[in-house]
Amino acid sequence: MSVKKLFWENPYLTKIEAKVTSVNSNVITLDQTIAFAFSGGQQSDSGTIGGFEIVEAKKEGKEIFYTIGDNHDLVPNQNVIVTIDWEKRYRLMKLHFSAEIILELVYQNYNHPDKIGANITFDKARVDFFWEGRISEIFPELLNKANNIINSNLDIVSAFDDEENEKRYWYIEGFAKVPCGGTHIRNTGEIGTISLKRKNLGSGKERIEIYLQS
Repeated sequence: MSVKKLFWENPYLTKIEAKVTSVNSNVITLDQTIAFAFSGGQQSDSGTIGGFEIVEAKKEGKEIFYTIGDNHDLVPNQNVIVTIDWEKRYRLMKLHFSAEIILELVYQNYNHPDKIGANITFDKARVDFFWEGRISEIFPELLNKANNIINSNLDIVSAFDDEENEKRYWYIEGFAKVPCGGTHIRNTGEIGTISLKRKNLGSGKERIEIYLQS
């Protein structure tokens, strides 16, 4: 039995009732959840379970283990309210999808360079590549293409490719279908204005940092 991941069904939910399915000291599991656990470079959600702060969320297989404060009084089969920090979640979703658009545009337009890293936090998203020269040379064209997609307010479909194995994807008609198990916004227009910054990592490695401007 694995936790039902409501953050996939509706990533805009901020509060639900769930049942505690196991308690091991200060690590618990739930029957269903809206609190995303770090995966694919996307930071975990912040929030509370039964009023106790989520210190850490860790995904193992299909289960999510939540670490909460040592002083909790939760017990198995107890019903609890689960909440998430919506400001953080929504910002992560917008930055995540900004990074997805930038990555896909780089793949499609610049000979599919090797991606060597990615991370999404509250402040920024980043995507790292093996790249000869200064990756900032493509920024004007990259931003123009990204803004066209964002400003077109395109629908984003998020669904299962393989529900049994929890393999998911996002899809934008006419642009791309990409495997991804993160939480996604409904349409590209929610992102608003973005800016890009270059960072040289040495040894033919370049980083694109992505920032929200609104």
